[in-house]
Amino acid sequence: MEPPRQYIIQMSGAPGSGKSTIALHLARSIDGIVINHDLLKTFFLDTNTPFDQAAKLAYNLDWVLAEDLLKQGRSVIIDSVCNYVSLLEKGAAVAERHGAAYRFVRCRVEDLEVLDRRLKGRVAMRSQRTGVDMPPSDSEVAGVVDHRAVLRRKMENPVQPESGAIVVDSSGSTEECVEKILRQIVL
Repeated sequence: MEPPRQYIIQMSGAPGSGKSTIALHLARSIDGIVINHDLLKTFFLDTNTPFDQAAKLAYNLDWVLAEDLLKQGRSVIIDSVCNYVSLLEKGAAVAERHGAAYRFVRCRVEDLEVLDRRLKGRVAMRSQRTGVDMPPSDSEVAGVVDHRAVLRRKMENPVQPESGAIVVDSSGSTEECVEKILRQIVL
């Protein structure tokens, strides 16, 4: 009997777009493990690591954990906003090195007010926004930029692979998003 296929599923999307919720549901469906980038970044912030350094360390740890879990035969879901092309390259390289299938999922919510309601309605970790206009408490850019404009720009020009990205409208049903993703990851 052939072992089940392993996956690296790289989640992306704006804060509040439903990445973590979808990742958890998806993990149950593929018997995968979610690596929560915000949780790791919060850990580093709790050790008094500066915000930017905590983010870099957390991204590095994301991939160390992903490689270890793949070696253990598990599928991995990386739960982060994924704003850098280097993360796409890293995900594809790690998948190839371990013979896993690489899938990229972008959770899209067009309405900033929906994102804002979600962000304000959750219990935020210190590495997370508490609103569209409210960056993480440890962030050095608190009052310096127009957060709404920056977020809108990132939403309009997302970092994603040139082909093969799975894009879901995550403003609606989590179950429908997971079903759509599952139909597409088994290509």
